[in-house]
Amino acid sequence: MRVGSFVLAAQYPGQGAGEALHRAVRSAEVADEAGLDAVWLAEHHFVPYGTCPSAVTLAALLLGRTRRVRVGTAVSVLPTVHPVALGEQAALLHVTSGGRFTLGVGRGGPWVDLEVFGAGLAAYERGFPESLDLLLRWLREPSVGASGERYAFREVPVVPRPADALTETPGPEVVVACTSPGSVRLAAERGLPMLLGMHAGDEEKAEMVALWRRHARESGRPPEEIAAAGHVSAGVCQLADSRTDAVETLLKAMPGWLKWGLEAHLTVDGRARAMRDPYAYTELLCGLHPVGTPRLAADRLAATAERTGISRFALLVEGSGDLDATEENLRRLGAEVLPQLR
Repeated sequence: MRVGSFVLAAQYPGQGAGEALHRAVRSAEVADEAGLDAVWLAEHHFVPYGTCPSAVTLAALLLGRTRRVRVGTAVSVLPTVHPVALGEQAALLHVTSGGRFTLGVGRGGPWVDLEVFGAGLAAYERGFPESLDLLLRWLREPSVGASGERYAFREVPVVPRPADALTETPGPEVVVACTSPGSVRLAAERGLPMLLGMHAGDEEKAEMVALWRRHARESGRPPEEIAAAGHVSAGVCQLADSRTDAVETLLKAMPGWLKWGLEAHLTVDGRARAMRDPYAYTELLCGLHPVGTPRLAADRLAATAERTGISRFALLVEGSGDLDATEENLRRLGAEVLPQLR
């Protein structure tokens, strides 16, 4: 089982973006020291929900600050960036970090980002498969040209090539954020592992894994590839000496951040959007994920792995909104939970 932290660089009410980013960087350093397997970095634009606008840029910084832990994006939003530009950055990080970088990609949402970056709504609604396939070609082939609906250019060499004698791997791992049957099928047909959101429980995640496997078989993916697929489950982790104390910590801090952060999202076309009740959503997350004592956390993670077949986790540990509490949470995760799982 591989357990990592999920870093949103969340800006809580009363905090500045700099404070949120400092906590994000420091938490990644502590994750490395505490023995976690990975650090996963979220990407958001124009909202305090997450203050990191470029997960791949922050990944570069953290790969330089750490020595052992893997660093991944969760996710780089593909509709708002050119796939070749992202592919070049991913290749650079893969080669220079000795293969410690994972590229997570996703569709994002119908947000105003599409207007600001000039992508347009079509990039979100129809363009993700074309962008994903172009990105994958860039990471796997020696030269690439394109003649698609959105991207068309002459063949050019891939520099730097992700495959390198130093890394002894064909290129960076790519995972896809999946929230619908369509995105599950897209990932499965390409043999790419899924990143599943923290709003989903074990039953829903197990159904998505089963659907992925069925589509992967139907598309002719090798059986050994299907069996070894390293899907990732996002969740929340808060540790304390009692479950009551852990839940209380999150219920005091997270609803204010969720309300402020999620309300700031603007749709590009003015469409109505449903908003979760922040307090009820926090309670839901506390019920779904390892929130409580270290023993409870280990049991919850083991149960999720058994029910879903997922053995990789990206856990939000900054739910308190406090740097010292986040560091303590990470150290307890490394010292008191991981030994029980290994």
